[in-house]
Amino acid sequence: MPDTTPYRKALLDRLGELDSRLHQIEAELDEPHSKDWEENAVEREGDEVLERLGHSGEAEIARIRAALQRLRDGTYGECVRCGEDIAKARLDTLPDTPLCRNCAAAA
Repeated sequence: MPDTTPYRKALLDRLGELDSRLHQIEAELDEPHSKDWEENAVEREGDEVLERLGHSGEAEIARIRAALQRLRDGTYGECVRCGEDIAKARLDTLPDTPLCRNCAAAA
């Protein structure tokens, strides 16, 4: 893989966005709920959505950290399953992907 600088920047930028979003989610989940039963039910449904978004964000953070580790190891851009090079177009779209198109389709 030639120049990984743009991928590193994209990964770090996205990591910053996710960190900010997760802090906002945590702050919103810490807000006290309404004493009104109906409003409380709606707020709890909203909390469930926020929790799912938080879990999704945490999973993406883990993928980004793994990609950053592959950058440090010098294996970024190589499929972790088959060892083939991951297409540049795929990395441009999904910079945290550990798999080539064929292995991702098989999974």
